[in-house]
Amino acid sequence: MRRRYFLAAGLALAMSPGWAGDKRAAPLRIGLTPVFLDDQASFLRRWNAYLETMLARPVEFIQRGTYREIVDLLRQGKCDVAWICGYPLVRNRQQLRLLAVPEFEGRPLYRSYLIVPAGDTETKSILDLRGRVFAFSDPDSNSGYLYPNYRLMTLRERPDAFFGKSFFTWAHRKVVDAVAAGVADGGAVDGYVWETLARLQPRLTAGTRIVERSPEFGFPPFVARASLPAAVVGNVRRVLMGMERDAAGRELLKALNLSGFGAGDDKLFADIERMAKVLGGKAHVPAA
Repeated sequence: MRRRYFLAAGLALAMSPGWAGDKRAAPLRIGLTPVFLDDQASFLRRWNAYLETMLARPVEFIQRGTYREIVDLLRQGKCDVAWICGYPLVRNRQQLRLLAVPEFEGRPLYRSYLIVPAGDTETKSILDLRGRVFAFSDPDSNSGYLYPNYRLMTLRERPDAFFGKSFFTWAHRKVVDAVAAGVADGGAVDGYVWETLARLQPRLTAGTRIVERSPEFGFPPFVARASLPAAVVGNVRRVLMGMERDAAGRELLKALNLSGFGAGDDKLFADIERMAKVLGGKAHVPAA
């Protein structure tokens, strides 16, 4: 059925004005950090085919290991749009513009989870992890870095002196891996990633226990470089927001455990911006 859909959509596009010229257009470059799906390569091929069909132009995914690398590519004009986090968005307001916000369980919101190994039945809050080993995900992640540091500050603790040892895993999935394996005594993870892994790989998340859930924040958004033409931004936004209205798009959204995409609003990220200002340069930076 998916094949028939793509053939029909492709035929419609081929009959539309300007389609032949679009084949020669430069690809739309989309930046991504590590995806947590087991069939990542297969999924990205399907998403690429869908976007090329719906946008009527070539699409290229650019994958990097950190948010900072992706943001640098956006700022240098080497990437057009990207799926990042709200934290780098608020830190780069002049260079980036909000394009669309994914919706998880029908809402453009998510939480940070504090997790510990499942066998740890004593830890009741982050304060119980004083002097222990802690896993952060990425220094530009809200849920995996900014919020847990801010949380410690609200408890009148110094983030740079609280843990005995800490380290970056560079992916939320790897935070879950580290905590489940007992490599870390605790970790901060994107709640959407944890909940999605619980659906896809329940044995993995069963090795962890959620101790705290943060307040809700704006979901990690899709952004565009500020210099990307408004017409292109609008077209990409239209396609993303239309995914929930066709069978092929819904299948891709299901794989991502998302309900759809919305236009979003900068106000969604106001709390992240406020925390970043309060924290300033006081966030704990693990040794390399």
